[in-house]
Amino acid sequence: MTSAVDLRSATGPLGPVTATLRATFGTDDLPGLAPGLLVDDERGWRPATELVDGSRLPELLAAARQRWGGSSHAATALAWKAYVYWLALPAVLGWASARRVPLPHPSDVLVAVDTDGALVRIGLRRSTTVAVLPGDPLALAGLPQVEVVAGETELLAALRGALVDSHVTPMLDAIHEEVRLGTRTLLGSLASGVAHAVLRAADVLPGSSAQTIRTLLSTFGVDDLVDLVAGPNGELTVQRRTCCLAFTLPRPKVCAGCCIRPETTASVR
Repeated sequence: MTSAVDLRSATGPLGPVTATLRATFGTDDLPGLAPGLLVDDERGWRPATELVDGSRLPELLAAARQRWGGSSHAATALAWKAYVYWLALPAVLGWASARRVPLPHPSDVLVAVDTDGALVRIGLRRSTTVAVLPGDPLALAGLPQVEVVAGETELLAALRGALVDSHVTPMLDAIHEEVRLGTRTLLGSLASGVAHAVLRAADVLPGSSAQTIRTLLSTFGVDDLVDLVAGPNGELTVQRRTCCLAFTLPRPKVCAGCCIRPETTASVR
């Protein structure tokens, strides 16, 4: 298992995040993320503020309907599921691996819709604030984008403030202007995405995966939307309490851990 100290020594402010992505997925060039996370040429990218304020949200939802078909409710739920998974992944793995958190404020997040085979791709501006603890080597680097917080509680508060309060919650409000979907249904995808991200990276993260997941979900206020249960081989798995509506598609799919629990399942991301 790779230790937090090893990951924190990775080069650059986002070194621990990209190192964790590479160790987990075998690459940091993932379908839903910009290669290396940072975007230097913003042509083809839009700031997430244009989704959060609703102005370009119809573009994302239309691309989802074209990709999956089905009702606007199902397409929206699946678009949201993909978006929040990739949005949360760098911040969640940064916190879990090295307590170094790129804060996904909408103004620092860039989004590309329906490109390179992916519905949505997330990137970060180089100006993205990175929150760290006082003991992090980055705390002494004097970089303008580094925010040093007092302790663990403050670091989690900074993560929640950027991800949930400034990004997820207002984007949910914008979605509700377009489609009537339950907040619990949508937040269930945030909860399951965070839990799946930690479990996927479990072999390279320090500490208990279950405790890491519980801490993050409690911080985000979504700890009642998933359960951690033993899988067929005793491994930890995620059981949702809400559904992403993929089972309603013209070609129905049911995610592993869905509350519907069919006899056969297929994954949707």
